[in-house]
Formats: sequence, C-alpha cells, structure tokens
Amino acid sequence: MADIATEGLKEALDAERRIEPRSNTRTAWEGILKDARVCTRCHLYKHATQTVFGEGPLDASIMFVGEQPGDQEDLAGRPFVGPAGAVFDEALEKAGIPRSEVYVTNAVKHFKFIQRGKRRIHNKPDGGEIEACRWWIDEERSLIRPPVTVALGATAARSMLGKVVTISRVRGAPLALADGGECWVTVHPSFLLRIPEPERKREERRRFVDDLKRIRDRAAELVR
Repeated sequence: MADIATEGLKEALDAERRIEPRSNTRTAWEGILKDARVCTRCHLYKHATQTVFGEGPLDASIMFVGEQPGDQEDLAGRPFVGPAGAVFDEALEKAGIPRSEVYVTNAVKHFKFIQRGKRRIHNKPDGGEIEACRWWIDEERSLIRPPVTVALGATAARSMLGKVVTISRVRGAPLALADGGECWVTVHPSFLLRIPEPERKREERRRFVDDLKRIRDRAAELVR
C-alpha cells in the first residue's frame, strides 16, 4: 500500500504542476499544497494514507468540489480516480467539458472510513470535519477565483454555502457566493452508481450531463 501511495503522490504532483512555472500564483498554490500535505486540522489525517488535494489549471473557469477522497483516491493521491471518477469523466466528456480545463477538488481532503476486515468503507464526513477543511477550499478558491464553483452532492454544498441544503431545491440555478462567484449544486457521481433501477439510472445520468452543459455555458458567459 505504501508503494502505491508513493507512486500516486508522484502522479498527483505531476498533474498539479501543469501550471506556468515561476508565476506568483503557482508559487502561492505550491505553498498551500505543501501545508495541506501535513494538515492536522481534524483527526482524519491519523488514518488516511495522505492528503488528497485539488488538481487542474489555476486559471480554470470551473471548479468542481466533491465530498471527500475514496479508497482509490486515498491511495493514488488524486481526486476522482475511482468508480465515481469514471462516471464523472464520462459525464464531462458528454457535456463537452475537458477535465484538463477544470479544477477538481474535495470539500474534505482526507479519506474517512470504517475498517471492515481488509475493506475500508466510506463514512460520510460530519459538520466539524467539513468546517475544519473549509479553510483549504477557501484558499484554493482565493487563488483560482473561478467564476463558477460546482458543488457535487450535499457535503460539498454545505461546505460552499455554509449550511445544509436540499439538492432538489437548489439544483439547476446559480447561487451567489460572497466573493462574487456563483455556486451551482448538483448530485455527486457516486449517487448515480448507487441507483439500482436501469431506467432511473439512465435518466439521472442524463440529468447530470444536462446540469454540466448548463454549467459549461454559464461559465463561458461569465468569462467573455
């Protein structure tokens, strides 16, 4: 597991450095990354393999915020590389959004889990853990300044908006953020994996892609 984590960290660092060299923004971002790698703001660092920070261009017009790393993300050191990441990548492609042009991160940077034998089972972050990690999200957003930030799921929405919201009530419309950007809320890709009925699964995946298309168009409007 240690070897996998080490290689994953190298891949994450390589991906995260697709930024113009010697720029002030890159230098500042790398400073935040260095601090995040040794974060002890909550207890989750004690059991996770490593911090999983965000990655992507620092001039991205869209930032996606998920819940937390899963088992595979924890080992690889990169966000959205597991089963939910595959659903996310497929939806991005259908929506015409290159993943290489968006910044992807999580509301909580360490994997929270329950150990069951050799398996590590995802455990939803609580309010205190979300609040402790909001500092990193704020730092990422202050550097990238994305016109549109997308909260994938209820945990990300709570992190971005500072309160509990019902996805069905806020989905599909922009919500103003204090810094002037917009927050759009949609479902987390893992939700789509858990739907057992084939017809409903197809419909919900279509809705998710439709959300991403609206977000793509809105971001394009804001950067004109």
